[in-house]
Amino acid sequence: MKKIIADREIEVNEEGYLLDFKQWDREVCVCIAEEQCIPMTERHWEVIGYLQDKHLKDEPLSIRGIKKSGVINIKEFYSLFPGGPLKKSTLIAGIPKPKSCI
Repeated sequence: MKKIIADREIEVNEEGYLLDFKQWDREVCVCIAEEQCIPMTERHWEVIGYLQDKHLKDEPLSIRGIKKSGVINIKEFYSLFPGGPLKKSTLIAGIPKPKSCI
């Protein structure tokens, strides 16, 4: 399905995840974050960059993996992306929802 994000038609699935990562950019990211009531800070951008890097290397994402990464501790991850940090952060990052998310 198509959704207007940042004044552009973006292909998304039924949960709002981008179907084509090439359509993602910082403007799209900010719009998705605003929909999730998450104000993007420099720390958010660091986490988004880490998630995208893992995605581009085709490495699976999980809360356990993020905890072990040393990039962010779990308490901070939950505070940056409340209400489902892995699900929300990957949505904002423009990457597919991890299989570990329900």
